[in-house]
Amino acid sequence: MSNMTEHEETTTPLLQYSSTASHSKLIGEDGEEQSLVQKVWIESKKLWSIVGPATFTRIASYSLFIITQAFAGHIGDLELASMSIAINVILGFDFGLMLGMASALETLCGQAFGAKKYYMLGIYLQRSWVVLSLFCVLTLPMFIFATPLLKLLGQPADMAELSGVLVLCFIPIHFSFAFQFPQQRFLQSQLKNSIIAWLNFVAVVMHLLLNWLVVYKLRLGVIGAALTLTFSWWLVVFGLFVYTVCGGCPQTWTGFSGQAFCGLWEFLKLSVSSGVMICLENWYYKILLVMTGNMKNAKIAVDALSVCMNINGWEMMIPLAFFAGTGVRVANELGAGNGKGAKFAAIVSVSESVVIGVFFLLIIMFFSNELALLFTSSQTVLQEFSKLSLLLAFTILLNSVQPILSGVAVGSGWQVYVAYINLGCYYLLGLPLGVLMGGVFHQGIMGIWAGMIFGGTAIQTLILVIITMRCDWDKEAEKARQLCLS
Repeated sequence: MSNMTEHEETTTPLLQYSSTASHSKLIGEDGEEQSLVQKVWIESKKLWSIVGPATFTRIASYSLFIITQAFAGHIGDLELASMSIAINVILGFDFGLMLGMASALETLCGQAFGAKKYYMLGIYLQRSWVVLSLFCVLTLPMFIFATPLLKLLGQPADMAELSGVLVLCFIPIHFSFAFQFPQQRFLQSQLKNSIIAWLNFVAVVMHLLLNWLVVYKLRLGVIGAALTLTFSWWLVVFGLFVYTVCGGCPQTWTGFSGQAFCGLWEFLKLSVSSGVMICLENWYYKILLVMTGNMKNAKIAVDALSVCMNINGWEMMIPLAFFAGTGVRVANELGAGNGKGAKFAAIVSVSESVVIGVFFLLIIMFFSNELALLFTSSQTVLQEFSKLSLLLAFTILLNSVQPILSGVAVGSGWQVYVAYINLGCYYLLGLPLGVLMGGVFHQGIMGIWAGMIFGGTAIQTLILVIITMRCDWDKEAEKARQLCLS
């Protein structure tokens, strides 16, 4: 990295810990000790300045998929199943990979912003565009050959054929991920969250109106619904790009630079490890959907499980917002050399996310049927869904912890280690246990899902808790400082 020109500071200094302060006291900017309650309040304000807009943004983004599937579901059972496979399996795998690779910016931009190396954020953004665009080209065959791929995975022929056509409509969305996800993390690291939230709000409103027009008025069916999703998604991408390059980030965006092509190998390694870490998590439950497609009465089973996955995915946007907020907060504190601050940020984030997870567990337990009616009016599907609601509730509870600990990993740059943990817990332990319970012991969907939850997700969460508790935060702060100076 080249030396940076001096920039004016745009953020208030981070709270500084004294070496003699107890765990319940903190030295604030005014030099006075602060109580634990004050510490939590201050950290919560910093955290929610990211989590609040990020939650809205992610719910709005995911709602684009939900709205599309809901309209497809009211066309017919085959249309709902095919759209669910296209979005949750093919596009979902791609979404997880690209989102994970873009998460490398949460480490680099967050630490650079904490260290006040502002102009490097724009360089990192451009490097991410280069790397993710390359991967979009490399993974394009997955979209082109979706139909034979789905048939190879055992999906019914009619579902695979229609899903393959829908996936072709999603190719523009595939390339949009390479630009949108890095831009979101670039802006998020600077606490410029409001523009992301507003653009997604506009996109959701437009998407709802377009689906109503295309499906009900113009009668263009499920293909029309897929094309409206492409339009709505690119609306956000163009809005973020215009804001970024046209003066919205005067200190962190200084124009296109040849430096974007320097240090690509190190950036690529961090991006790939981030992508693998998130993709292994994201794809884990997509496999459950694929395995369900191989069962008897597949359409009903896939429809019921799709409703579960959609509700879980909708609620999952909140833990993912905490994932982003935790990554930024931890990276900011480490970049500023404040190891204790990074540890405290992680504790506050996990605690608040668990409280929210318990709340939604109760919502699922008491109002599951009402939520399912958003996606289908089929009594057969509703009955199948009611059997799965308990597992859905436990999945949501575990998801209130695991992504936040992954956010700590991203903020600290531990992506490689977490990728290995995810591979071992999910695919060497959880998935075989799910197959054993579902296939050998003939427990069906519930057996597969239960095995994957308690054999994979729960163990992975426990390991991340132990790693986070044993972390030497002062050492991590020094490593972050060296990274920012390199």
